[in-house]
Amino acid sequence: MAASENDKQPDAVSSVMKVFGILQALGEERDHGITELAQRVMMSKSTVYRFLQTMKALGYVTQEGESEKYSLTLKLFELGAKALQNVDLIRSADVQMRELSRLTKETIHLGALEEDSIVYIHKIDSLYNLRMYSRIGRRNPLHTTAIGKVLLAWRDRAEVRDILKDVEFKRSTANTIVSSEALIEVLDQVKLQGFGEDNEEQEEGLRCIAVPVFDRFGVVIAGLSISFPTIRFSEEAKSDYVAMLHRAARTLSAEMGYHHYAF
Repeated sequence: MAASENDKQPDAVSSVMKVFGILQALGEERDHGITELAQRVMMSKSTVYRFLQTMKALGYVTQEGESEKYSLTLKLFELGAKALQNVDLIRSADVQMRELSRLTKETIHLGALEEDSIVYIHKIDSLYNLRMYSRIGRRNPLHTTAIGKVLLAWRDRAEVRDILKDVEFKRSTANTIVSSEALIEVLDQVKLQGFGEDNEEQEEGLRCIAVPVFDRFGVVIAGLSISFPTIRFSEEAKSDYVAMLHRAARTLSAEMGYHHYAF
């Protein structure tokens, strides 16, 4: 339930509690007027109105014409659906990632797009002592990572430019891509060959290969990767890793409802 106007929580915490109180009340019944809603959540009408206008501007609440009736939109459902999708994706990916780990003994990552970065949503550690440092929940740049490249390569180029517009192309190594146009040129090759590479672009001495995972609509929702130190690299190993990744991503994409994996 929402906090009352007289609670003694810090302002920011109190505001969050009020927002969720209003959302909960709107979720229990389809339509609410401001007066009824204010009584239900124990806030003043002016406070409720102010929060409703903000939630309306953000797309979480809709107002019926010029009336005082407010109801929830499907935006919260969309957020929940994305969370469920990630849960299903990680559960399915875990099986494929553990098999990749068994075959290669290298670090296996699953990463997703989060604003203008990638975020690791699952990981299997290397069985070797010499391994890369990473953790679930860690963010990394799009332009320096193999996963970042596959997350962008199948997107419309106008969308890619919009995603990259505020990115600071920091140079991590001598191989780092340092402009959006240079990155977009690489993305064309990534899409053509079906995999992306980090060739010591994020960290010297470390390479990574990644392939796309598609949802049922054919949208790339994640990148699946193998990371390994350059001392364990060979062209033969690279081609084997690409084939293994494609098999795993094809299976995973099919489990997500996509049956037209082209690689």
